[in-house]
Amino acid sequence: MLNIPPEEGDFYTNEQGYRVFTEQYHLKRGYCCKSGCKHCPYGYDKKTDSFINK
Repeated sequence: MLNIPPEEGDFYTNEQGYRVFTEQYHLKRGYCCKSGCKHCPYGYDKKTDSFINK
């Protein structure tokens, strides 16, 4: 697992105070974590545990 320090544009804080990582950050990380992230660029669907072609 890589430890990539967040930079500007990598995340925002939502209304509940949680840090939400952007597509930019996920692409820098370079792999899907299969957590069902809101901005996953890899097309992972947590409900079906599969990847959807984008």
